[in-house]
Amino acid sequence: MQFRQQALAKLQSPQELDLPVRLARPQGWLALGVTVVVMAAASVWAMTGSVASTVSAPAILTHGQGSYVLQSPVAGQVTAVLARQGERLPASAPVLKVRTSQGNSVVRTVAAGRVTTLAATIGQIVQTGTDVAAVEKVGHADDPLYATVYVPAQNAAAIPAHAAVDLTVSSVPAQRYGVLRGQVRSVDRAAQSDRSIAAFLGDDQLGRQFTRNGRPVAVTVQLTASHTTSGYRWSTSDGPPFRLDSMTLATASIRLADQHPVDWLLP
Repeated sequence: MQFRQQALAKLQSPQELDLPVRLARPQGWLALGVTVVVMAAASVWAMTGSVASTVSAPAILTHGQGSYVLQSPVAGQVTAVLARQGERLPASAPVLKVRTSQGNSVVRTVAAGRVTTLAATIGQIVQTGTDVAAVEKVGHADDPLYATVYVPAQNAAAIPAHAAVDLTVSSVPAQRYGVLRGQVRSVDRAAQSDRSIAAFLGDDQLGRQFTRNGRPVAVTVQLTASHTTSGYRWSTSDGPPFRLDSMTLATASIRLADQHPVDWLLP
């Protein structure tokens, strides 16, 4: 009977206009407020913020002037090797002595530099034009090192002037000494072939290595000078306790131009 009376009362006053109506619980208002704040912050970031991106590419440390391949101007047998690998030589310095049918001939450097590769040995038979050495063109012992980075051609246009560059050097443990700091000095907009790279570095193998995934663009990076043992700035305070050698391989991370999120969020 009690339930029947309640049902009849409900029918007599179905709208219950005299009862207060609860639109939402406090927890619901809190969730709604948080959602609105997050959406507002995301909208502001999308319009005013920026997204930093980087491109990684192989690199090599050089003195910026490149190298040249020294070839024998005569045919004959090598009777003496007059230079050592790693030695700095002036222009016209003797490198090899070759015995020919007309007598002994001396193979000399074309320009001053450091011998990075000696490809000839005593007793070897060479022909005219045979590669006998690679010489890096260095004017003075204190000439600074640069990094040449071979960036995929599709990323070259996005590299801004003076972009920051971090270099992981193959001969330096990054976990202990960090990465080498530098900034972009110039970007060569023309794609490099394996032959042009080999001519600049004086090494055919490096030319093939750097063009394995297509013809890259050469980016010259100026290393940041510092009063460390290596002479350059590192992500750690001191860096490695030794000098860096040219023709050392590295991996570069170049910071590209910042992009606004709205540029890539919108189709």
